[in-house]
Amino acid sequence: MSVPTKTVKDNVARFDEDVRRTGSYAYTAEKLSAKYANRRISESISSSYDFKGKRVLDLGCGDGTYSVEFIAHGAQLVLGIDPASMAVESANKRSHEMDIADKVSFEVGNIYDLGPLLGDRQFDVVVLRGVLHHLPDPKKAIDCVSSIAPTLVILEPNGYNPVLKLLERFSRYHIEHEERSFSGATLKGWATSAGMTVRKVEYTNLVPMFCPDWMARLCKGLEGIVERLPLVREIGCGQCTIVATRG
Repeated sequence: MSVPTKTVKDNVARFDEDVRRTGSYAYTAEKLSAKYANRRISESISSSYDFKGKRVLDLGCGDGTYSVEFIAHGAQLVLGIDPASMAVESANKRSHEMDIADKVSFEVGNIYDLGPLLGDRQFDVVVLRGVLHHLPDPKKAIDCVSSIAPTLVILEPNGYNPVLKLLERFSRYHIEHEERSFSGATLKGWATSAGMTVRKVEYTNLVPMFCPDWMARLCKGLEGIVERLPLVREIGCGQCTIVATRG
């Protein structure tokens, strides 16, 4: 399936190259900080919605590392869609190796033109895990997916976090992959503008994705405290999770 270039940023090729070189994305690697951060991100998503028995559409699924987790949460089926063909190939290989290909599948597609791809397939929840900040028009993306399922779960880098803003400006990885972040107010505004009602906003995770091990351990030790402090968590935490419903 061809993907319209006008709705795809250059970072798609960069992510494909990551998979071609290493077999996965850099942020799904074995580095301690990535383990801590991604585990907390997964916990935030799994606790935000009851996935048991649900049909999940995971948009921007990447190499499928986190799509397969929905089966452990009791999902009935999972369809992952991503514009990076190498990532989708890796994701399908993953589901077959795990012997869950009958429940989890992956396809190449564009978030701005899902109608022809999805057809009459129905879903209970759409998940956007770290996807919007990679898109040329994130607001339009939410508009496009808001009618696909009754519930939308969004997880994005926290735009209130000053450390993230510095990384976006000076980190080679962040620059090459066109990383950016949005405030919680901006994300809520986009969901509301798409006709959805925001039901939950949560700030989690204190561990920077590519930090040294000593820093990862220190931040993990402080994480529980920071996440419980109003205002502090909005500035200090690395991710924002939003749950919105239609109607």
